[in-house]
Amino acid sequence: MVMKLQKTELIQAQLALLVAVGLQLVVWLVNHDVFSEFQYAVIIAQVILMIVLALTTGSKSSKARATHHTTAIAMIAVITLANLASLAIIITALLTDSLVRDGSALLGSALAIFFTNVIVFAIWYWEIDSPGLTKRNWTKSDKDFQFTQQNMTADFPDWKPEFFDYLFISLINSFNGATTSAHPITRHAKLLMATQASISIFTLALVVARSVGVLGS
Repeated sequence: MVMKLQKTELIQAQLALLVAVGLQLVVWLVNHDVFSEFQYAVIIAQVILMIVLALTTGSKSSKARATHHTTAIAMIAVITLANLASLAIIITALLTDSLVRDGSALLGSALAIFFTNVIVFAIWYWEIDSPGLTKRNWTKSDKDFQFTQQNMTADFPDWKPEFFDYLFISLINSFNGATTSAHPITRHAKLLMATQASISIFTLALVVARSVGVLGS
């Protein structure tokens, strides 16, 4: 089932994606010694996917819609894997006492990876709960999160979550490992939140702690 996507949501998501790609580029530039040239090919691929998404959004052609759907899934997958790869490379470099020596670069990379993680999982939450970049249902009920406003129908009769709401969930979950503004209902929503919290812990506890240690030495 194809769902309607509000223009404001699309703009918010596109800006978030652009910021995420920019943050990944920052990580790779400040730690170029531990990254290969392949990382820049990933950036180019992400930019191309974003352009295709922009060109196929709102098209009534069945071929264009199919292209948009495939591209959206590819974009989400690529940006997720790219950020995980960045974190894994930085952690490996730290544990093996590799080429990473600059505490400022490490601290900047940690923050960039952390906030990229916030954006990536906000997109995932928005995607599975609806409508997301693919504008399609992922489950029969298409109900993965229960927001506080949805329990207060008298005060918020026509309220529906938008991308910014999922971004807020993602940000709070990164710091607290939970959020009170919305509760995950399905197992895959809970799995995504648990995964995000785990990545955030590794990023903040290991990378930031080591960065501060290098700065202080």
